[in-house]
Amino acid sequence: MDITANRNAMYGLVSRIFLIEMDPDTLARIEKLPNFKELFPNYYEWEERQKRSRYKLINELLNVDFTDIAIMHLIPYETFYIREDGMIESGGANPVLQVYNDFGYRVDYEKARVVSADHIGVELEFMNLLTNAQKKAEEEGDGEAVQKIKEEQKQFLQNHLLQFAPMYLINVAEQARTPFYKDAAKLTLEFILEDNEYLSQTC
Repeated sequence: MDITANRNAMYGLVSRIFLIEMDPDTLARIEKLPNFKELFPNYYEWEERQKRSRYKLINELLNVDFTDIAIMHLIPYETFYIREDGMIESGGANPVLQVYNDFGYRVDYEKARVVSADHIGVELEFMNLLTNAQKKAEEEGDGEAVQKIKEEQKQFLQNHLLQFAPMYLINVAEQARTPFYKDAAKLTLEFILEDNEYLSQTC
């Protein structure tokens, strides 16, 4: 895969992990990735992964951990980190909504376990949408559109994701109880920092 396809796939992967609980099909796809061992080294070695059934692994460990790091104990919303009052902006004043509207992106609140559009999983999914648009522009040979979309990606990363995601992901890496979510947090943090560097150099 080329750089854009790789970036698109990675945003698709990490957005799915942080949006909703794990399911057998998604976990199977992750474990079949050619670089699975490198992406999830601690989860790969985890003995619980070897000895528990898929059902028990997912429902007794992974999804309990997801509830802790995404719903109960840690807060994965941008406005919680940037507002002085620490409140989540779930209404029309949320700063990401105008950006989403400009690209015709609508949050599926029923599918995702989110209460606001600035959830980390939703923002990562939006970057997946933007990299997919870049891929199509590249296939059509539209260099001007490619650069415009990459500039939008850089602005969204710097103005939104990087304003809060590093703090949230560091907390997940420290507080998650399963190697899966510890690895996922480290992977996502490393990726968005590297992607910001890539976009800063190529825009």
